Amino acid sequence: MEAILVSACLRGVPCRFDGRHKAAPQMEAVVAGREVVSFCPEVAGGLTTPRRPAELVGGDGHDVLDGTARVVEDTGRDVTAQFVDGAQRALAAARNGGCTEALLMPRSPSCGRGAVYDGSFSGELVPGDGVTAALFERNGIAVRIAPGA
Repeated sequence: MEAILVSACLRGVPCRFDGRHKAAPQMEAVVAGREVVSFCPEVAGGLTTPRRPAELVGGDGHDVLDGTARVVEDTGRDVTAQFVDGAQRALAAARNGGCTEALLMPRSPSCGRGAVYDGSFSGELVPGDGVTAALFERNGIAVRIAPGA
């Protein structure tokens, strides 16, 4: 059976920064007939639920992996190490589960693909990927963004 890694919040786990989930009925149709590996990189990286909002500063997830950008909370606290550790743990879970694809949460500093928040905490989006999405891309795991999330 084909396997897919899915952001845990999309599967109903209340692990988002605000302590909520983003489960949606359309997720079931997307993953039907597949083995699902649910995973939250932020929690796996040691962050609590709930937690302060965090955004990418100085670039996107690729830049974080290259050491030229950071992930910071709205208080200014640097949580880059937790995001990178969580991404590495997500990659290990995907590989262990035989996943070749991931269905992730849009706009997230971990899971976003194609557009992420700009680091100003103003709700503005810029082109880019989250840290986990970037690491998956670099390791041959196709990243899709959840429809309607």
